[in-house]
Amino acid sequence: MADVAIIGQGYVGLPLAQEASKVGVKVLGFDINQGVVDALNSGVSHIDDLSDDDIRAMLDAGFEATTDPSRLDEVKTIVICVPTPLSEDGGPDLGPINSAVGTIAEHLQPGQTIILESTTYPGTTDEVVRPALEAGGLEAGKDFFLAFSPERIDPGNEQFGAKNTPKVVGGHTPACGDAAAAFYGQFVDTVVRAKGTREAETAKLLENTYRHINIALVNEMARFCHDLDIDLWDVIAAAKTKPFGFQAFYPGPGVGGHCIPIDPNYLSYNVRAKLGYPFRFVELAQEINATMPAYVVQRAQNILNEDSKSLRGSTVLLLGVTYKPDIADQRESPAVPLAQQLIAKGATVQYFDAKVADWRAVPEAERVDDLDAAVAAADLTVLVQNHKSFDVEALASTAQRFFDTRGVAEDSDKVERL
Repeated sequence: MADVAIIGQGYVGLPLAQEASKVGVKVLGFDINQGVVDALNSGVSHIDDLSDDDIRAMLDAGFEATTDPSRLDEVKTIVICVPTPLSEDGGPDLGPINSAVGTIAEHLQPGQTIILESTTYPGTTDEVVRPALEAGGLEAGKDFFLAFSPERIDPGNEQFGAKNTPKVVGGHTPACGDAAAAFYGQFVDTVVRAKGTREAETAKLLENTYRHINIALVNEMARFCHDLDIDLWDVIAAAKTKPFGFQAFYPGPGVGGHCIPIDPNYLSYNVRAKLGYPFRFVELAQEINATMPAYVVQRAQNILNEDSKSLRGSTVLLLGVTYKPDIADQRESPAVPLAQQLIAKGATVQYFDAKVADWRAVPEAERVDDLDAAVAAADLTVLVQNHKSFDVEALASTAQRFFDTRGVAEDSDKVERL
């Protein structure tokens, strides 16, 4: 029998399962994708942060993956780690959460602890999850325990993982919080108690909204600093020497991943829906960040104009199409709208990314295998994501023109930085 069932074996659920397994907790990894389950039970990983060896070590420690919901009967704790995408109206799509909670409700046992980790709007745990679980007659805080604990997984982060990143926990009742904290305390170094589920839900959104707004700030500064002939990258380098009161954020071709382009919308949607007025900072930040791919296209067009070339008919090579450096994760990557807008304006778009063999999001883009030859031949090379494997200076020297959206290349006649 397992001790805990973790629903959703992706970028959040699988690292959590690994840390729990390391301390002897018997983990049942539940997922609706039979291919994922079969791969995990065969010792094969499907995410960047865990290797096949990591999965085999988990299996040796008692980990098992399954698609069988009846197995939820046997565990003491159930953790929900399913995705929460945006719906068509800009709010959170609770379909995956509702599906997971519905499955749990059919197998809920007295004394179990149910923890939601999926990022969502404040009130979801109490207003959506709790009524669904209580529909069978058991009461949260009395017959079973209910809590929210926001995931803080940062794919590709070599310094902070599930064990040494403090875990925020907010319970439906103090006893619910105690139960959830006791579970995480087995394998997480620091557990931080929030007042309740709403506070824990909002804490997650505040963390990512803070980043969202500050990235928007430097993205907007990138535009006017370019127009004023001010080197923003040098400005940031100077400002960050201040040992207090400043944290460096950097501009880029847009924001990607699940957190920054998605999570703040949950908060602004909730404010509009419940209070009837906008969360103006968030909506302005979203507007600025969402227009960065178009701004990069405009700058690319201007660079080509300087060489008496039009964007239509030119070959533009994109370097790095994932949303973060040194990982294969492409969720919400700004490279997608960037490539699509370049293609719409008549450019021939090529890309090189050692971590992306098939860029299904932009099938019109041609993958190149010989990087040096492609850089030399392209009318414009754009550094979209700075993977460590790129020798940026060598590539910039080979390129006809090099547009650096990450501020890492040295200034030269060929190089223009965002």
